Amino acid sequence: MTIQTALPYSIQWKGDHISILNQQALPHITEFIKLQSVEDVFDSIVTLKVRGAPAIGITAAYGAALGAIQEETEDFSLFKEKILGYIQRLASSRPTAVNLFWALNRIERVLQAACTVTEAQKNIVSEAQDIFREDEEICRKIGEYGLSLFNEGDRVLTHCNAGGIATARYGTALAAFHLAKERNFPIKVFASETRPVFQGARLTAWELQQSGVDVTLIADSMAAHTIKEKKINAIIVGADRIAANGDTANKIGTLSLAILASHFGIPFYVAAPSSTFDLSLSSGEQIPIEERNGDEITTIQGKRIAPEGIQTFNPAFDVTPAKLITGIITENGMIRPDYTSNIPSKIKTR
Repeated sequence: MTIQTALPYSIQWKGDHISILNQQALPHITEFIKLQSVEDVFDSIVTLKVRGAPAIGITAAYGAALGAIQEETEDFSLFKEKILGYIQRLASSRPTAVNLFWALNRIERVLQAACTVTEAQKNIVSEAQDIFREDEEICRKIGEYGLSLFNEGDRVLTHCNAGGIATARYGTALAAFHLAKERNFPIKVFASETRPVFQGARLTAWELQQSGVDVTLIADSMAAHTIKEKKINAIIVGADRIAANGDTANKIGTLSLAILASHFGIPFYVAAPSSTFDLSLSSGEQIPIEERNGDEITTIQGKRIAPEGIQTFNPAFDVTPAKLITGIITENGMIRPDYTSNIPSKIKTR
């Protein structure tokens, strides 16, 4: 079935630049900005103008492609040195989302396989476009598998934004909701605000509202009460990195929801593509957790809400242990425990 959605593509390759939906401006302004250099791409990732693990990987791949077509040297050794430098720069933008490194590794393999500057430029652009197209199809499949888990009238809680604007299209955790709306399959979604940067309030609420999904916004501290009083049937979230044993890093606050799901006896699902799995890590203890500037906690839209000089702790992610995860939804179907045994048979990495 062809999926129709009102959502715009959040990342677009324009040949001589990249156009991205500025997620920092949402929900008040729908603004597309041009990225015209590798440094523009680096900045867009660091400042969260583009965010979401798959979207970060796609944008970084396009960034490497942009750097490649802008290089004018005909010396292939020098060209390779330059592009490898761009790849290293982009890889340093954010540490937790493994899709970033997965996508850049694909670009590097294409670069190393080429014999001339012209061949490398052509193949790098083609590989970046393949990464985008593959992600769009992968997200559609995740949505199909996700939707099969729900019944009409279910009430589902989600956290952060794992939607179409965080991927090439459709999203991961939100893909099922977009499909449900398209098929007149009623599901009521509850979105947590996702402090401190409010991805749930600014992005998920906006995205689902744009698609006509029945969505209700709650503060993060309301989750337990909401699950109890609104009779939530399930929780579904995205992921930024999944270890070989199923431990999952996702936006800070995810672990709290997994604990609540266990307490209330409802399923807790993770939706993620194969590129989010990092089988080099045996457990979530090895996943690097990004810590961001404390200003994200002490200010809201530039207005200070905390006393001057207060100490802050601002981890951007937490790790949910596999024992709290009911199942991981991938483009290849559902993975259930035992994850250490079952993950390798389901995921396909490249």
